[in-house]
Amino acid sequence: MSATAAPATERPARWAKVIDHTRCIGCHACTTACKSENEVPIAVTRTYVKYVDVGAFPNTRRAFQVTRCNQCDDAPCTVACPTGAMFRRADGIVDFDKSICIGCKACIAACPYDAIFINPEDHSAEKCNFCAHRLDVGLEPACVVVCPTEAILVGDLDDPLSKVAQIVGRDVTAVRRPEKETRPKLFYKGAHQATLDPIAARRPGGDMFMWSEQGRQPHQVTSGHPAKWNNSAAAVLSYDVPHTAPWDWRVSLYTWTKAISAGGYLVALGLALAGGGAPGPLWSWVAPILGGIFLVLTGALLIWDLEHPARFHYIFTRPQWRSWLVRGGVLITGYGMVLLLHLLGSVAGRDGLIFWLAAAGVPLAAGTAVYTAYLFAQAKARDLWQNPLAPVHMLVQAVVAGAAGLLLVAQRVEATAVPVLLLVLAVGSGAHLLLVAAEHTLTPGTAHASLAAWEMTHGRFARWFWIGVVLMLAACASPWLGWWTGAVALAGLLAHEHAWVQAGQAVPLA
Repeated sequence: MSATAAPATERPARWAKVIDHTRCIGCHACTTACKSENEVPIAVTRTYVKYVDVGAFPNTRRAFQVTRCNQCDDAPCTVACPTGAMFRRADGIVDFDKSICIGCKACIAACPYDAIFINPEDHSAEKCNFCAHRLDVGLEPACVVVCPTEAILVGDLDDPLSKVAQIVGRDVTAVRRPEKETRPKLFYKGAHQATLDPIAARRPGGDMFMWSEQGRQPHQVTSGHPAKWNNSAAAVLSYDVPHTAPWDWRVSLYTWTKAISAGGYLVALGLALAGGGAPGPLWSWVAPILGGIFLVLTGALLIWDLEHPARFHYIFTRPQWRSWLVRGGVLITGYGMVLLLHLLGSVAGRDGLIFWLAAAGVPLAAGTAVYTAYLFAQAKARDLWQNPLAPVHMLVQAVVAGAAGLLLVAQRVEATAVPVLLLVLAVGSGAHLLLVAAEHTLTPGTAHASLAAWEMTHGRFARWFWIGVVLMLAACASPWLGWWTGAVALAGLLAHEHAWVQAGQAVPLA
């Protein structure tokens, strides 16, 4: 069998796949053929077959689901990728260019289908690309050729004579997570809902999995949430692959360091303006030095988290401007330049210059504080992060972090500012706690958001969350407890950020 490519003079095909689960026998031939054709190493897969046991004994059956890239018409991975390494071809195939991948894992976080992974051998992102190299020469993908029951079909969705177009147009088919509005071109025929919905079947964990280590992998939802599956029929996941978090503690830490950097500048400026514009040491010296140190740490953490750290400059030399990683890089760079000029102005005794610089410094510092909210929101699959108040919350956190950082220094260099900083810290900490309370007392909008929030407050990240709450409550009493509560507030913010970043990635997507 072969797939006929359209001549160059005609319109490009719009490739799509149909997986007929009334025919699938769960043999894994597609997985092995894909590995062989594309040289996919052990421990990662471009496609795999998930097993779900549906029903209660003796009325049970095993349902299969072939999982892979959904080739979205509105692919969030292409938007999040900072270099264009993930891109959509004219024929609708979402492909990748490993030579310009920096390994930031933004595409993995953005994909609602958990279809992208980092190749452990070349450290670049990859996924199913419909065997584009085969389609380009008129051949079908390896999985289509090898499937013994013709359960996998590929064809032009715009060609009424193709089997794919006929099935999609005539039969009952489904796509995964249509609410994400990615317009996937992978259609499932006859698939059980317990296989399509990643949280529809119980995930028992431990040795009950056919892959016995599955439940021991990090970032698996195996805690005792009373509603961690949402299928009314009894369904147990019996074969799966690990679903790990793309962003680890370094990303949690970087959200904290940039909050200190940006907040220190904003709070110090506020103190200087409140004092009639007379620059004290906090504004003249501490703000640019403290901001610069923590901004350098922020950049170092971001580069450290890359799989290809030597390529980090691609963010600036070949930017894909829809990515908030690129936009954030520009904001951070601009803010760093303001801090450097501010320090040079203080050395030169140009107090007027450093106040004029604030016209650029304030929006750049605020942008540095809040852009991460938009970066996390580009992870469309992570419902906990789809919070319209996240930019406001991150700005409040920056004020708290800035006041706390300045407070630890002000005791020695500008003691008159300590009472005001204590008041700012107390009010900011209270505002942070009110926002946290609002986020966790309102009913989450989706089952995924509910499960992630539960993991944050009652599950594996509850320890960090409640440590953060207790420490921030103590910071609210800072006017009575003294300057040392600055360290308490910083520790509380770090604990909260870690819980929020990691719990947001705790729900499996496939």
